[in-house]
Amino acid sequence: MACICFPEDAPAPRNGERYNFAAGPAMLPPTVLAQIQDELPDWQGSGLSLLEQPFTGAPFKGLMHEAEQDLRELLTIPPNYRVLFMHGGATCQFGLLPLNLLAPGQSADYLDSGYWAAKAIAEARRHAPLNIIASGAGDDFRSIAPLEQWRLDPRAGYCHITSNETANGLQLQHFPELSVPLVADMSSDFLTRPLPVERFGLIYASAQKNLGIAGLCLLIVHDDLLEAPRPGLPSPFSYALQAEQQSRLCTPPTFALYCAALMLCWIDQQGGLAVVADANRHKSQLLYQHIDASDLYHCRQRPADRSAINVCFHLRDPRLLPEFLREAAAAGLLNLQGHAAIGGVRVSLYNAMPLAGVERLLAFMRDFERQHG
Repeated sequence: MACICFPEDAPAPRNGERYNFAAGPAMLPPTVLAQIQDELPDWQGSGLSLLEQPFTGAPFKGLMHEAEQDLRELLTIPPNYRVLFMHGGATCQFGLLPLNLLAPGQSADYLDSGYWAAKAIAEARRHAPLNIIASGAGDDFRSIAPLEQWRLDPRAGYCHITSNETANGLQLQHFPELSVPLVADMSSDFLTRPLPVERFGLIYASAQKNLGIAGLCLLIVHDDLLEAPRPGLPSPFSYALQAEQQSRLCTPPTFALYCAALMLCWIDQQGGLAVVADANRHKSQLLYQHIDASDLYHCRQRPADRSAINVCFHLRDPRLLPEFLREAAAAGLLNLQGHAAIGGVRVSLYNAMPLAGVERLLAFMRDFERQHG
């Protein structure tokens, strides 16, 4: 069998280190990568790789318990919430939410805030009637409808929001207290800031942004929402049954869970969520300040709704975009292309992105504007 050779994403950068601004899977901290590399052949002196550890054994159960406790401490999760480690990404939950949380024929409220909210709406509609409480489609998702414009249904089984729109560069800055359970897709800004967990009925987030690698979806679910599964819902997809079995009803995504455990420790070592939130705001503010003062770059999003995690902008002359992306990659600034449905430039500033990466990007943007402005 011939070997498969994988080409490099980009040529070696002209000025040293590469910075990965991908929206996901995202960059990992170098120290976490080094720990994975060091522990992979022999985990905790067991003589076995983590990849070979039985999920029913005491060592791996201990890892899951420690990861849950670390998460509970970081977010101050109340005791009447369960933490679930489930397979797949957030997209899997788009259909599982109505199947787990709604009675047959019961409706749910959804906020249409951008690309990923629309995906969640389309999938949920296959399983339940929905009420769209507000939509930003009228202004091409340049802002998020404020709470006073939400047309909420007090009989809804839950109200679904997308806390951060990675493709559109929008982010909810505050979370309301509602009369129905608030459900949030937080895939891209989970663990980037403190959260009032008690305001939510359920939070879900895929891991490959701020919590490790692809393959794991983490859920925080209020006990009151753990209902007996609907007839026909496979047991591994039931929140209640997974909670009963401590997320081990079937084999969990063990390697992704291990990486998540390392990332939780890393966030704690940085000083916790308040510290990383300040760092993320600082990184994004540097970019927005430069973009707003520029004659070449412009950001379409309303400032009050701009994401601190995914900075999206365009070049006033779109013909320059391919050259911008090529030269950025050559300078070691990788994966800056905007979402395929939106275009432009997207700078993803997850927790692992250091300030040095943003400063390198700003220097490149200034040089590019001097050449092409």
